[in-house]
Amino acid sequence: MRGSVDGLASSLPIGEQLPAVFAEDELAQRFVEGLDEVLAPILAVLDCLDAYFTPSLAPVDHTRWLGGWVGAETDGGEPEDRLRRAVAAAARLHRIRGTREGLAEAVRLGFGVVPDISESGGAAWSSEPLGPVPGAARPHLTVTLRLPRPTPADRHRLDVLVAAARPAHMPYTTEVIATDGTATEGNQPS
Repeated sequence: MRGSVDGLASSLPIGEQLPAVFAEDELAQRFVEGLDEVLAPILAVLDCLDAYFTPSLAPVDHTRWLGGWVGAETDGGEPEDRLRRAVAAAARLHRIRGTREGLAEAVRLGFGVVPDISESGGAAWSSEPLGPVPGAARPHLTVTLRLPRPTPADRHRLDVLVAAARPAHMPYTTEVIATDGTATEGNQPS
């Protein structure tokens, strides 16, 4: 929450801008000093406004708000550095949303780990007509994430990220595997 800052000097003191008749009026000068104290944080924010829209420089609470504004895939519980990277990457992620690269980047930003992604599609060419069609007949996407100590919350968070970043028509399965090899059950929406 923003508020007054004790001892913050105004970058534009009102007393210096008063007409000459008030320059030596003690009551007028004390009155505007009180206004300077109230306006100083506002002027400081306006002087540094560009920093409030730069995720690496903005205060953390403002960065969280900015993340909601730009549609960053955050849940509010990630570490500060991961939050700042996710907010900074949000515009780029919206451009590549629904692609394998976009899905991998969204999961990497959310967990700090690159997932294993397998999909049923394929591409091929043939010099002969009526060649075999690549890929599987039914579309499907599988996202596997390897974490040191996975929790049910990690699996849920992965489901949310994949549901938001996958191609809209693609059914998917998620799986979170502990780096020691034990797996947690994945989600398989219909």
